[in-house]
Amino acid sequence: MVDTTRHCLLNTPRLKKELGQLLNKPPFGIKVNVKEGSTSVLEAELHGPKDSPYENGIFKLQIELPVKYPFEPPRVTFITPVYHPNIDSGGRICLDILKMPPSGAWKPLINIEGVLVAICNLMNCPNPNDPLVLDIAKEFKNDKETFESKAKHYTKEHATLVTV
Repeated sequence: MVDTTRHCLLNTPRLKKELGQLLNKPPFGIKVNVKEGSTSVLEAELHGPKDSPYENGIFKLQIELPVKYPFEPPRVTFITPVYHPNIDSGGRICLDILKMPPSGAWKPLINIEGVLVAICNLMNCPNPNDPLVLDIAKEFKNDKETFESKAKHYTKEHATLVTV
């Protein structure tokens, strides 16, 4: 038996509208595509925020949409390694809007664009008080210069660099 709810996930009116906006009028520095052969996975590219250690990098992410989207948050992971206190080596992201209440702040009003913009903001302004990687959070708090140097190095090593 074919799971028709998964098969039609990207054809829901809300997702059609969201994807149409993301494909035709994406926010600055964000690109989104449907993963080839998938009905519930998107691929995104984020340009590292200006004046951050991630500037000039292009970071790839995967967005898995649950069957109950928008009543459940998407599962977003970085494919590109990122040196960041809120992003671990597996690409998982510690961001309250990616978690269900009561511990998280996901609401059905939040859309994919809002999630991606929030991730860009998190890259620009790490939250060392709610870290996923404790050692990097300590470094960010106590030795920001070393943190920024390592983050720039990771960006240069792992992110496809934007030619300026």
